[in-house]
Amino acid sequence: MMMTRAQKNALLLAGLSVFATHQAAAEMAADITEVTVSATKNPVEAFSVPSSVSVVSRDEIDDLVASSISDIFASVPGLVFDGGPRRNGQTPAIRGMAGEGVVVLFDGVRQSFLSGHDGRFFIEPDLLKSAEVVRGGGSSLYGSGAIGGVITLNTVDAADLLPEGADAGYRLSAGYQGVNDEWLRGATLFGRSSDGKIDAVASLSLRDAGDISLGNSTSLQADDSIASGIAKVSYQASDALKLSASWLGYRNDAVEPNNGLGNNTGDLMAKDIVSDTFRAGVDFNPENNLINFALIGYVNKANVKESDLDTDRVINRDVETVGVSFDNRSRFNFGTDTSFTLTYGGEYYRDEQVGADNATTDGSRGGVPDATAKTLGLFVQGELVADTGIGEFILVPGFRYDNFKNTAVGENVETSEGKTSPKVAATWRPIDEFMVFGSYNEAFRAPSYNEIFADDLHFTIPLGPGLEAPNFFIPNADLAPERSKTWEFGAGVDFAGVFAGDDRFTLKGAYFKSDVTDLIDLEVNFEFSLPCFVPGMPGTCNAGTSRNINTGRAELEGFELEGIYNSERVRLIASYSTVDGKDKDTGDYVGVLAPSRLYLSGEVKVPEIDARFGARANVAARFDKVNDAADERPGYETVDLFLVWQPKETLKGLRIDLGVDNLFDTEVQTVFAGVVDPGRNMKARISWTGSF
Repeated sequence: MMMTRAQKNALLLAGLSVFATHQAAAEMAADITEVTVSATKNPVEAFSVPSSVSVVSRDEIDDLVASSISDIFASVPGLVFDGGPRRNGQTPAIRGMAGEGVVVLFDGVRQSFLSGHDGRFFIEPDLLKSAEVVRGGGSSLYGSGAIGGVITLNTVDAADLLPEGADAGYRLSAGYQGVNDEWLRGATLFGRSSDGKIDAVASLSLRDAGDISLGNSTSLQADDSIASGIAKVSYQASDALKLSASWLGYRNDAVEPNNGLGNNTGDLMAKDIVSDTFRAGVDFNPENNLINFALIGYVNKANVKESDLDTDRVINRDVETVGVSFDNRSRFNFGTDTSFTLTYGGEYYRDEQVGADNATTDGSRGGVPDATAKTLGLFVQGELVADTGIGEFILVPGFRYDNFKNTAVGENVETSEGKTSPKVAATWRPIDEFMVFGSYNEAFRAPSYNEIFADDLHFTIPLGPGLEAPNFFIPNADLAPERSKTWEFGAGVDFAGVFAGDDRFTLKGAYFKSDVTDLIDLEVNFEFSLPCFVPGMPGTCNAGTSRNINTGRAELEGFELEGIYNSERVRLIASYSTVDGKDKDTGDYVGVLAPSRLYLSGEVKVPEIDARFGARANVAARFDKVNDAADERPGYETVDLFLVWQPKETLKGLRIDLGVDNLFDTEVQTVFAGVVDPGRNMKARISWTGSF
């Protein structure tokens, strides 16, 4: 079901009618205010930010009983996960931009590993305390890759887990979901020193899963075994100085087709994924408005080894990222009504990739060059807040400069380029309950070393007995960055005391339009050489070449809406998103597009029995934004049910989650991956949190 323009207007008018009726709403007792850091690198209320940002809290993550990272973003508009149901195939797309067009951060650490069918999220959902999604160009703060947006995952601290009044504790958990016969076991220890200066947490989670039962009564081979862990400690050396260090590990042994994005076709591979993220941080915040300094140093190593079960072939991709980032906030007050925050900093990171294939004569892997990318970025952003006679104004200008270099083993050329990314955004709140905002930003994605230095064999075409025509990648050192210019306009309402003194209603929506130029695409040139058809002719038989080129201009536009109502007894969540992408020269659809989708969640709280229960629904329109009618997908509606029991007195510390996803076992294709989504999924989890 696609929401019509009249329906959209009715929903907006309903929010505005609430605004007109409740201008003087009472203070709200139910605290649902979400704070974002990713949107501005300065902690602010998500509602007031002049951009589209979603914050998923730990409570929401727990309620979803998430098995993979894609599960926790069920309610976020404008974000889809491409690549099918397999955990190792899922990759995010924001507003139609995917791959290198989305920046992924774990605790501020860049995750640079990227492959066509190996996933990007080597992390356990149970280790997260929150997740943030900034939609739209974010290069003014995050540099290359933020054309679509930024996804930030933040891991737990001891303070997030400790029972009230305790200094040390533990959490044991176990769970099961039937759609892939997956078992979860987890154990976490956490604590802080009696003086509160030391905060430490250590956790280990194990998952074992089998084939995935799909909504069309078939199954998808996806056997895997996962071990995830975290060790994290912070030390408050003084009132101003805090030191921190952490290790985040992920191990996944899977058996699945070489191309995990589609159905069961292709040779089965034993896939071994090893990821380690080491992070050290310094926070210095003295009683000085000019200094609020943060520094992060990190090393991230990700390795994926694939062994063919039918042959002796072993292929490998190893990516190491070493980086450092820093920022400082200086605050200035001009009287009682005006303040200005200047945030500035920079980062340097180096990505190094090594590919290997024991089936080639030199051990190199086609399409995975041994290469290095170095990036240096510097940024500055202002945030002016002025309370005038006609409301509060927030003005956020920003600017970043990046210089990036790429080199590859065996290549004589080195690419080097610089890029600037400006931004300006503004919010006007005539009263506390209503805001409008607008923004303009320019973002870019630098070509990756995989695109610049693509080499070796791409594919072969059989021509007859004993004769094959190979097609080879060739490098292209002249690749330019993809660039985007985005306008965004939106409005929101935020009310307390709508129906009672302890409730709150928030609604925020936005329209965006992006012009993207210098799109990077793969050009395949089928030019068979004469020796393929004339035996004995000098030379070799080949089927042309493949290379990445800049081609085309695209226009992406869409609408997004998020709303939440929370009270002592009820919690309601709704979101809606639609996006279109067209090539401005040919009119063809471009980008990772998705059907227009409405998400609804309703929860009833029964404190008398310490329980909550509810339902979620996803309603999507027929998807016809395709260039080939065979790729169209029907609309769908799915329903999930859930129940949470968390005793507050007797058995305090116990939590039981029960649920069923896709209750009616509906056949659904959320993205075109040659395979439908999982079918009905019964799931349960039990956890116990205690103190020492």
